Amino acid sequence: MKRFCAGAFALAAIVGAAPALAQGIPGTRAYVEGHNGWQAIRDARHEAAAAAFAAALDAEPRDPSLHLGAGLAAQHPLERAPSLTAASLLLADILYRGSDVAAAIQVYEGALMYAPADKTVITRLETLRREAAVHSDLFESRGAHFTVLFEGQADAGLAARVIETLEATYWRVITALSIYPERTITVVLYTQEQFRDITRSPQWAAAAYDGRIRLPVRGADADLRELERVLTHEFTHALIQSLAPRGVPMWMHEGLALAFEPDGAAWSGEELSNTSSRLPLPQLVGSFATLSGTEARLAYAQSAAMVRALFDLSGPLAVGALLQDIARGDTFPVAFERRMLMAHDAFIGGLEVDP
Repeated sequence: MKRFCAGAFALAAIVGAAPALAQGIPGTRAYVEGHNGWQAIRDARHEAAAAAFAAALDAEPRDPSLHLGAGLAAQHPLERAPSLTAASLLLADILYRGSDVAAAIQVYEGALMYAPADKTVITRLETLRREAAVHSDLFESRGAHFTVLFEGQADAGLAARVIETLEATYWRVITALSIYPERTITVVLYTQEQFRDITRSPQWAAAAYDGRIRLPVRGADADLRELERVLTHEFTHALIQSLAPRGVPMWMHEGLALAFEPDGAAWSGEELSNTSSRLPLPQLVGSFATLSGTEARLAYAQSAAMVRALFDLSGPLAVGALLQDIARGDTFPVAFERRMLMAHDAFIGGLEVDP
């Protein structure tokens, strides 16, 4: 059984080039106006976008994505500036995150006319074309907070089970952390071959999240216990990413995802008790994608232990508040010390001497 999930790994490939559509806490003025601003840019209503971002920055002047949005609103419409490769990449990412894959492909194709050798544009266009070809014939099932895409009627029962599991997981995790995803989350069920072709995930990955939860699973062959574990893991990534797309160390991303798995704590404890090896803590801050299978197991187990230490220190609600502080623009150490009531260096130092 492959325990691990690509989680935030695939996401990191696209998040660096563009902000989330709206950061901050849902319902706040900054969040609402920021969301309105990005929607207005997408609709080419640039005066409205400028006004929305100005209002958002008045409420939350530290959010870098709002400053970027305000700058873009002041430029020529993105749809009319395909020669601005960075702007095209941003617009395509906005469209993709809004599930408008066809429009995102059109933006990349336009950008390629002006920058035919740009490797980023070429790679993303190829990826979206592969995805569009696979998704063109998929069926769709909807729940209150999730949409599931699947290949045929043979998977309809599995799609219903996925929605049922995710809806239960949704309430369990958001209640613990008191944070909420900003929009409906899409889940795509693939064959193993489709999953590897589209996600390019490490061989040890059991799923991926890059704005959509992607699973290599088919109806009659599904291990329902494993399915629940993977869905819980990936939903936790989606929840964190919807709130704080940058600034969250990978150990917290993966540790939280494991913390809410049905047997995540027991698994990580057993893994760490079976070896005296530990990865250096700086290696747990960034992506795990380049790790070997053995190193990945250790990285996940250590991450779960670190999050468990945070829960023991101040509880899940404090961890949720820490994530909200990061979403507002605080660095992790600053948010940590505010919410955990402990020096960040002291916490890290205690982990470094733990056998």
